[in-house]
Amino acid sequence: MAHKMKTVSLDSMIEKHIGKRGTKKREHFEKELRIDLLGQAIKQARNELKLTQQQLGEMVGVQKAQISKIENSVKNARLETVLKVFDALGAKVNFSVFLNNKKIALF
Repeated sequence: MAHKMKTVSLDSMIEKHIGKRGTKKREHFEKELRIDLLGQAIKQARNELKLTQQQLGEMVGVQKAQISKIENSVKNARLETVLKVFDALGAKVNFSVFLNNKKIALF
């Protein structure tokens, strides 16, 4: 007898295993996910430009190990360093700031 699999949305799985939006556990999860995306973006841009971590590090003025840490987990990197990396890659970075669910205009 074949088993029929139930299809569920990613959001419902996250709610079930991590928690609903607005809970501390969910907010932490979402924050970590966004931070990881920065590292992935840096790695993708570096690879598209055919740069090694060593070469990018030299462009930014940091060691290869720092580039590796940023690509794999931005959590401990200084924002200034992350912005220097994006600048060296010629990448444009946009930030949005929200306060009480309202976007704050940044000039």
